Amino acid sequence: MRRLALAFLTLLCTPLLMGGGIPAPSRQLDLSDADGAELDAISAYLNGIITLKGGFIQIEPSGNVDQGSFYISKPGKMRFAYNPPSPTLIVADGHTVAVANTRLNTVDRYPLSETPLGLVVGNDIDLRHDRALLSVQHQSGSLVLGIRTDNRMSRANIFLVFSEPQYELRQWSVIDNQGLTTTVALRDVTAGEALSPSLFVLPDKNPFARHGQD
Repeated sequence: MRRLALAFLTLLCTPLLMGGGIPAPSRQLDLSDADGAELDAISAYLNGIITLKGGFIQIEPSGNVDQGSFYISKPGKMRFAYNPPSPTLIVADGHTVAVANTRLNTVDRYPLSETPLGLVVGNDIDLRHDRALLSVQHQSGSLVLGIRTDNRMSRANIFLVFSEPQYELRQWSVIDNQGLTTTVALRDVTAGEALSPSLFVLPDKNPFARHGQD
């Protein structure tokens, strides 16, 4: 279960996307004027999102593939539901993030204040000036941003892929402590539609579940 949720939780909780959570290192990434303008455009796109919905495909290091649907509503609400047979459901209601295993009927909860949801559900993203940004690359019509989640790291462990020239988020990859990569690709994304509040109701809490339990 933890592997299934890793790619979402690592990305959504990264300090880069909290709006300045990482202490500044000695130097910032050198950017060309063109790269800086693109980062400003991406930041404006992310800050301008109110709601998003669509599907996702997650590819694990083992090669296993999971699919599901996602819904996001600012501020701080999201729902990532994996298709059967995966039992994983991730819901945030603006105050709490819950990771549920529907097969075992367990729910792990995390205060939103401890796992800030900055990407997409945040409104103060400034990629040009964020010290966690380590690389900007252009690859086959896409802009790929390399990001670290810890100021002690010298390498990026999250890579965000945006389409060009629309600058829409299409994919991300997360590299874990063992060097294994999990990739999530978004598809059929729709922005701006009204979403039912029932999507963001937390699953019932199992009193026997432990914080951080798989």
